[in-house]
Amino acid sequence: MIRRLSSSDFNSILQVINEAAAVYKNIIPNDRWKEPYMSVEELRKEIEAGVTFYGWMDDDVLIGVMGLQFVKDTTLIRHSYVLTDFQRRGIEGKLLKHLKGLTETPEVLVGTWQDTRWAIHFYEKHEFKLVSMKEKERLLRKYWNIPERQIETSAVLKFARDRYLKDIYYYTL
Repeated sequence: MIRRLSSSDFNSILQVINEAAAVYKNIIPNDRWKEPYMSVEELRKEIEAGVTFYGWMDDDVLIGVMGLQFVKDTTLIRHSYVLTDFQRRGIEGKLLKHLKGLTETPEVLVGTWQDTRWAIHFYEKHEFKLVSMKEKERLLRKYWNIPERQIETSAVLKFARDRYLKDIYYYTL
């Protein structure tokens, strides 16, 4: 049901993102909303920047996407969307678990809009911790390439791997 997506899935990825992102309208700041939410060119740039998309397939139809991007010394979860009619069925959680399993970095970061409390709650439910405002700004500037206004209106959550934390604990004794 989960598979790595390819260039032949480009239009389906774009369709899922733009259909599912409609929930942001009137939630995120008006100056950050646009239609389509993600353009063809923006998606191309994200893929060229190293975002690898994985998808949840149902009868050969793409209904959920989530991207993985390795940047410097960390992993980013990018562009997590499930078609509206298929939300709240555990698909996004299964995609997230799968992608976390593909990473080896000590931490995994995800950015979302600070006004999307449901998204923040979802990641917290999956072992991510909301970082402080100061840490958010540092992380967004270090690992993302986004405008200053988006930095102001975003939130960052961090997942730290237990095995790395245990190693750090033992080395500090």
